[in-house]
Amino acid sequence: MSDGQIFIEEPKGLGWGDYCVPIVVFTFCGIVTYFSLQLEEALPLIVGDSMPPRVWPIFLMIIIGALNLVLIAQIVGKPASRRNWEPHQTWLSAVMLGVFYFIATHLDMMLALMVVMFALCIVWGERRWWVAVLVAVGTTAAIFFSFDLILEVRFPRGILTDPYYG
Repeated sequence: MSDGQIFIEEPKGLGWGDYCVPIVVFTFCGIVTYFSLQLEEALPLIVGDSMPPRVWPIFLMIIIGALNLVLIAQIVGKPASRRNWEPHQTWLSAVMLGVFYFIATHLDMMLALMVVMFALCIVWGERRWWVAVLVAVGTTAAIFFSFDLILEVRFPRGILTDPYYG
């Protein structure tokens, strides 16, 4: 393991997470499907003769449910070794989702993307800060200009997007 972390392998077997994760996934699929069925049919003027808006989320939930069945088969067929605790990178990455949300809603989505990408590079072991900056700024710029110039999708206004949009 990296960073001097040592995990003691426990015997293979089913743990509580092996039961909880599939249950949570099936519950999520059920809730999304229920709310999707509440959507009204779209006017033909808006979507033409294509599929109604409720079809896509239900289709995705069927795929996720099928993949969840595959996950259950893998868990039962070949239980994984247990570790004592998740590495710190996992928890810091989860915290970064909250940081992204806060910065994106209060300052700017592009700024949030740059900050979180830089932080994730550092958290996951990149030692050269200039590489992390290059990845964060370069990827964010590529995403922004791809959406703006090619797809013609505008991002919400913020600190960095206000001067660009004028």
